[in-house]
Amino acid sequence: MTTPAEPTLSQASPGRRALAPPSWTQSARLRRRVLGLCAFIFLAAGAVIILLPFGWLVSTSLKRPAEVFVSPPQWIPPDPQWSNYREVIQTWPFLRYGLNTVYVTLMVMLGSLLSCSLAGYSFARLRWRGRNVIFFLSIMTMMIPAQVTMIPLFSLFVALGWVDTLLPLYVPAFFGSAFFIFLFRQFFMSIPRSLEDAARIDGCGYLGIYWHVVVPLSVPSFITVAIFTFIGTWNDFMGPLIYISSESKRTLALALSFYQNYFYGGIHLHTLMAASLMVLLPCIIVFFIFQRHLIQGMILSGIKG
Repeated sequence: MTTPAEPTLSQASPGRRALAPPSWTQSARLRRRVLGLCAFIFLAAGAVIILLPFGWLVSTSLKRPAEVFVSPPQWIPPDPQWSNYREVIQTWPFLRYGLNTVYVTLMVMLGSLLSCSLAGYSFARLRWRGRNVIFFLSIMTMMIPAQVTMIPLFSLFVALGWVDTLLPLYVPAFFGSAFFIFLFRQFFMSIPRSLEDAARIDGCGYLGIYWHVVVPLSVPSFITVAIFTFIGTWNDFMGPLIYISSESKRTLALALSFYQNYFYGGIHLHTLMAASLMVLLPCIIVFFIFQRHLIQGMILSGIKG
């Protein structure tokens, strides 16, 4: 007489199947979810801490003078004073400084994109003697602090008669930047050689291949360099402080430092925060519009944060 075989887990009753221990896959999935939730909470807390100064800036820009130093602080003004922004525009030549900043920023972007992309194309796609040595030397310049070359550059621009002009702020960009050259080179090296060979068969020279093949395929890297250049030039304070002395040639970052004392003779935080937000807003807008291209360009070029 044979005894009936015990039912397997798949043949067990629904109640017994419910009491079965979770599988390894379910445990790993649960562990990933817990870790993801912890990472989200950690990043959200960090984002709140980072955004607190910006929130205080926006809140203060909409307050009356008597509400700025109220304790405890009011994060949401009971009566937002949008007239603070109008007061900044009326008492501060914002348009003149803004045009100077836009002109310098566009020229620096043009110079950086043109010079750095051509240099990166030469290092990545052309074969010439001493290429690796020159590239290594250009990368080494990234280790030289800006303070070391500040006085020699100032002496050079004094000899050229460029002091108190906008030329020292954007002309150096037409001679390349080691970091952007490296970024372009890394991206250009990922383009297949077959496309370059096909363009050469069609009669394209080196510049033709650069313009018709390399540039259309490298839009993310160009956008990445353009964003970095825009933010860095728009917020540049040291360059205008060294080379600009005329009030009419100031950029927004430099003029902002003179704002509170030059126009008011004292500290008016509500209008100062309004002016600061107006200066900062273009960088925020540009970053949020092009952040996807920025991340894509950094990943494809091999730049890791």
